[in-house]
Amino acid sequence: METKQKQLIQFIKKNGGFAKYAELIKAGFYKTVISEVINAGQIERISRGIYCLAKIPDVSYPDFITASLIIPKGVICLITALLFYEVTDEIPRYIDIAVPTGSKVRSIQNIPLKVYRFSPQTWKQGVEEHSIDGKKIKIYSLAKTLADCFKFRNQIGMNIVRPALKTALEQKKVNHRDIMKYAAMCRVTNIIKPILEALI
Repeated sequence: METKQKQLIQFIKKNGGFAKYAELIKAGFYKTVISEVINAGQIERISRGIYCLAKIPDVSYPDFITASLIIPKGVICLITALLFYEVTDEIPRYIDIAVPTGSKVRSIQNIPLKVYRFSPQTWKQGVEEHSIDGKKIKIYSLAKTLADCFKFRNQIGMNIVRPALKTALEQKKVNHRDIMKYAAMCRVTNIIKPILEALI
């Protein structure tokens, strides 16, 4: 394999196994080199302008990273976020991701994605950045996630939401004041309040 091709693979490895086309061009790897490495089976195009190693390094949440790269405005939410915070045993069938209303979302090959459209005001509240294997991923805080789950309880199911709230409180990962703050934003105060009072 030519030196430039090896350098490209090393660049992607150092980048956590993923890279955008613009990043590769900026680093001095041109279209012909990228094509050669794809044809050699060393990297894969997972979406328009997004590449990953054919054998991704052992990363904790590869689908989170892929979704975040392809949907820059996306914020991991709902059951997927509950799983990240380890307050549910439910394995989501999709990567739940929130975008502001009106945003266009590209599909991702081989990753089941469920997109939720939040009002711009609700979408920007409670966003945290977590570093996952060197990549910055936007995920709603646990308190905001719980409030959102109650808002979407008919789609998610109270059998998932209620135990997650109980677990989060028991493990002291969240406090009731923060939950109520976001409950007010999500207009679910009257639903969460009696459940919260029963638990604390």
